[in-house]
Amino acid sequence: MEGNRRYRDAVRNDADISLPLRAETCAQGQRPYAIVLACSDSRVVPEHVFMAGIGELFCVRVAGNVVGDEQLASVVYAASHLGARLVMVLGHTHCGAVGAAIAGDAVGSVGALASRIADAIGDERDDLAACVLNVRASVDRLRGDGEIAALAEAAGLEVVGGVYRLEDGAVEVLEPR
Repeated sequence: MEGNRRYRDAVRNDADISLPLRAETCAQGQRPYAIVLACSDSRVVPEHVFMAGIGELFCVRVAGNVVGDEQLASVVYAASHLGARLVMVLGHTHCGAVGAAIAGDAVGSVGALASRIADAIGDERDDLAACVLNVRASVDRLRGDGEIAALAEAAGLEVVGGVYRLEDGAVEVLEPR
């Protein structure tokens, strides 16, 4: 969250992306401190939002920040093999996938994705409230998984939700339910 505070006033990201760091992480592997499961929206770049450099965040991105089998496996991998101890599901305002779920008119593969979000948001029509409900559903899916629960118990893995506001760049961490 300190990185997000710096980001809100930044003009550029001064995080370390240097050749020596790239060589080091190539030779010695990555040790991200957090996993961010975020929407694929091009306006939401977790490495920038949190002013992180190479090797600091393990980012899993999918439209609507939903948790399918592949996203779950990616989170489990980063926690169990790379040692990350924090997972943040990061939704955002003005999300097209949430908007498609609210509108209810998406078809094809986008319709399938919107349907998953629609299940999470129910009858909610407010963009921000729907975003929060969708993030909470993904947090619940992660917390309800047996492998994630075991990592939480044995290694202290924490799963939290957050909402990125496109309007000002701030991330709000959601209170647990």
